[in-house]
Amino acid sequence: MKTLNIRIIITLIVIAFSIYFLYPTIQYYTLSDAQKEFMPKEKLRELKKKSINLGLDLQGGMYLVLQVETPKNINLNEKNDIVERTTFVIKNRIDNLGIAEPIVQKIGSERIMVQLPGVLDRERAREIIGRTAQLEFRLLAEPQILEATINRIDRYLSGEKDTIRDTTKIDTLLKSKPFSSLLVNYGGDLAISEELIDSVKKILNREDIKNLIPKGYSFFFGNLETAGNSKFRRLFLLRDRADLTGAYLINAIATIGGDQFNPNAPVVSLEFNPRGAMIFANITSSNVGKRLAIVLDSFVYSAPQIREAILGGRAQITGIQNMQEAKDLANILKAGALPAPVRILEERSVGPTLGKDSIEKGTKSIVFGYLFVLIFMISYYRLGGLITVTIQALNFLIILAFLSILGATLTLPGMAGLILTVGFAIDANVLIFERMREEMRNGKDFISAIEYGYKNASRAIWDTNILHFLAALVLTFFGSGPIKGFAIILAIGVATSLFTAVFVSRLIFDILIYKFNVKYIPI
Repeated sequence: MKTLNIRIIITLIVIAFSIYFLYPTIQYYTLSDAQKEFMPKEKLRELKKKSINLGLDLQGGMYLVLQVETPKNINLNEKNDIVERTTFVIKNRIDNLGIAEPIVQKIGSERIMVQLPGVLDRERAREIIGRTAQLEFRLLAEPQILEATINRIDRYLSGEKDTIRDTTKIDTLLKSKPFSSLLVNYGGDLAISEELIDSVKKILNREDIKNLIPKGYSFFFGNLETAGNSKFRRLFLLRDRADLTGAYLINAIATIGGDQFNPNAPVVSLEFNPRGAMIFANITSSNVGKRLAIVLDSFVYSAPQIREAILGGRAQITGIQNMQEAKDLANILKAGALPAPVRILEERSVGPTLGKDSIEKGTKSIVFGYLFVLIFMISYYRLGGLITVTIQALNFLIILAFLSILGATLTLPGMAGLILTVGFAIDANVLIFERMREEMRNGKDFISAIEYGYKNASRAIWDTNILHFLAALVLTFFGSGPIKGFAIILAIGVATSLFTAVFVSRLIFDILIYKFNVKYIPI
């Protein structure tokens, strides 16, 4: 009797803990869109963190296949290393965004598969994944060098006005200044309106024009800016040699209020390692009064003037349009630059409507499967069958609680794993009931039949479930994506099925016999 009470307490503790850990999931997924909107963001984020995640096929999201553009003249080991490092960087970028259970996996020799559950903004996903993130600090050319270069290009182009007119298709070109007439002065810098950017690029990309630019310098465009109703890019003449790169960067944080000219503007604060801090200190101390451009992926984000030596190894990127862009930029920089460019080969989105439909169909399959088992077990094993289907509800509860504790992701294959665990548990109880029937046919009383039924069936039950558990472990460690999700639920389901089918079902029989003095239970 003492042992019986301990078993009851253990079972009640398991049920209580299961309800406790599953409650956040129930609470989160029963919230309406309006309730989520008015709930504090931090509270909602914490609630979601404690809930079971839904996979790409259930909540929607993005699926991408990327091609890594490796250099051609490298050996196989170098190529594999580049692809592996690219996979690692992309995974770090995505992890920093807080996406639940993303999948980033190498497929083949030069391709990477990416699944982003809950991400429906295609443009943002492309920007985060595909951005090279090459960070450089370059000194600007002296103003007189820039002015002389612009004048040199004007003089050269003035002799071919007709060609330039055809190239740019601008009717307002000045005969004496065919290039500088495309530029405007903005905040002390040269700038180009959005509609003229392609025209300026065509001119600067000409080989004969490149020969007019002083050796050791190149033109760079600024980040796209908005002034009133117009958009433009600044034009900078920078040194070819990068004085400092993002290789020394150890942290990047998006903040508000760091820009001295716009206190409410978003900025990205950068922190370098000791070696980078020393290089940055040398650059700033040797070039006080000059301007230092912060270049990201060949675009100049800002070009502040060096007012004094900066000894702390810190810098800021300004000129960012909004806080979301600042956060994405900080995450990309923290993850590091891509070892090689990537190209999107395949892209598709799973909408939330399709995900909702998948959830409904998956739920229906679980309910109908459970009802079928219930009808069969009760009709064949009567009260014993009712006990079996009752503990299956407990089995589902424990499995879902484990998923919530582990922060696992539920997918359609995972829902199939849930249905399969029902089969494991039912199989165990069928073996037990058949052995009990056999013992009663051999003349044993009901209580003895229960004892010998559980004892004689236990070996077959343990052998079967251990084999299934080992198979699930192999799939968990070597599988990926939906297969891994299926395997995790399968492994949990095997363990919980053993607990409910053997431990809890025997407990119910013992309670009926020893607590309520039941002499016989139809099976």
